[in-house]
Amino acid sequence: MPGFIGLPEIMLLGLVALILFGPKRLPEMGRGLGKGMREFKDSISGEHGLGESKLDVPAELTAAPIATPAERNAA
Repeated sequence: MPGFIGLPEIMLLGLVALILFGPKRLPEMGRGLGKGMREFKDSISGEHGLGESKLDVPAELTAAPIATPAERNAA
């Protein structure tokens, strides 16, 4: 069957990748590949981080209202 990739072929590719890049570099490459695939999927589906907020406001800025100088003098 042409074009069929079975378990022996996948193992051979993994062994070649291990020899070329080493055991320390493979997890980094896997993370990068996963992140790239996730971003690609999100760009195709149109979900541009709907669950995530990239512009989070620090808690210090939302904890208490800021008083104006006139309010400080009145207190």
